[in-house]
Amino acid sequence: MDVDHYSVLGLPSGEEGANLTPKEITKAYREKARDLHPDKRKDDPNAHENFIKLKSSYEILVDEKARKLFDDLLRVKRDQQLRFAQQDSKRRKMMSDLEDRERASFTPDPSVKAKEEEERISRKLKDEIARIRAMHADKGTSMGTGSGSGLYQVKVGREGNNGGGGGGGLDKEKVLKVSWEKIGEDYTAEKLRELFSRFGEVEDIVVKSSKKKGSALVVMATKEAAVAATGSVSGSLSNPLLVVPLKPTIAAEFPVPQKAQETDRFSNLVGAGYRAFEDAVLQKLKEAAEKQQK
Repeated sequence: MDVDHYSVLGLPSGEEGANLTPKEITKAYREKARDLHPDKRKDDPNAHENFIKLKSSYEILVDEKARKLFDDLLRVKRDQQLRFAQQDSKRRKMMSDLEDRERASFTPDPSVKAKEEEERISRKLKDEIARIRAMHADKGTSMGTGSGSGLYQVKVGREGNNGGGGGGGLDKEKVLKVSWEKIGEDYTAEKLRELFSRFGEVEDIVVKSSKKKGSALVVMATKEAAVAATGSVSGSLSNPLLVVPLKPTIAAEFPVPQKAQETDRFSNLVGAGYRAFEDAVLQKLKEAAEKQQK
């Protein structure tokens, strides 16, 4: 792996680069992206290739697993360079003779072992790069081609509702509001689907992500599944989920003051911003259902 992804973003490499925060990496990427954007370099025939290289390096450094593998690869190379730098010609000859004797006695060669470790990490890094590219290609089909930090993540549970029913609208009693704090483990659409599938079939999941709080709308296949999931899904103990119905099912025997109290409590928990988001998402889901019926 000859590309130093830190250098591509104009960042220090080595141990200093490994200590950079994702926020610092994103800031550096945005500054470089503004400078290298093809629209600003129309006379540069390599502008598009350089911009793609910049974006690829950024995607590797913001992916936790891929970045760790890349940092390990750099560390192995640094250790190897340091070893050779500390050896003078005489010592190198002595070590060469010693390594020859060790190979003759079937003792593992340290340089060969280091090379094998470098190749192993390189293979893993290539696999992670392929995974990141495939993930972004899948996102592109549902989120468009825009670049940036990706504040909104939409995961559709099915590719379409087969036989959408006569009404054409979305039954709000099957929709759950889910929210969590951005501490510890985060929740993806796949993780939420795994949690809620224990209570019944999940039709759709829409995830909204912000810096401090995560939220989602989960559409269950039946009202019974939505009722069963409400208050039962807790998620991780370090970062529990708050699950409330979008339209609470209110029993006839409940007094009117109790209804208002529960509604106010849910409104306070979710907030005006979340309501605006969910209304917009519901409208899009409704329009999609109407298009499928035509």
